[in-house]
Amino acid sequence: MTTNSTIRYAHTSLIANDWRKMAKFYGEVFGCVPVGGERDRKGPELDALTGVKDSRVQGQHLRLPGYGQNGPTIEIFQFHKNDPAPLPSVMRVGFTHLAFVVPDVEAKRKEIQAWGGRDFSQLVTLDIPGEGKLTVIYVCDPEGNLIELQEWH
Repeated sequence: MTTNSTIRYAHTSLIANDWRKMAKFYGEVFGCVPVGGERDRKGPELDALTGVKDSRVQGQHLRLPGYGQNGPTIEIFQFHKNDPAPLPSVMRVGFTHLAFVVPDVEAKRKEIQAWGGRDFSQLVTLDIPGEGKLTVIYVCDPEGNLIELQEWH
């Protein structure tokens, strides 16, 4: 298998019910930084891209922490009419969660709860052979999206 150095990861999209609240949450809690201006798109090109007639999307990209100015972003967008969100599940086929390495899982967990998030699983510490101990928990952001918090020891 060959690698192609012209390929790079760009972003993950999170569709929110309140994009401004979620952008503020990810900015304050995880240090994500806005990139570029706010987006407000509608028209035939967006309809063609989404396959949804008369669609409109608003939101912003936030640079994820830890990778510098050229790192990937999380795109937090809101459609004028979102589909209902599925219940969070770690076993659903497809994308399930975002993961962040944090210096203190318990402190970050409490901060997420203060924003209206909640625990999804129990806090555990795993021994990962050859890598160390990992304290980890799944939590939900204020809109119910799964986040994995990791602390390495």
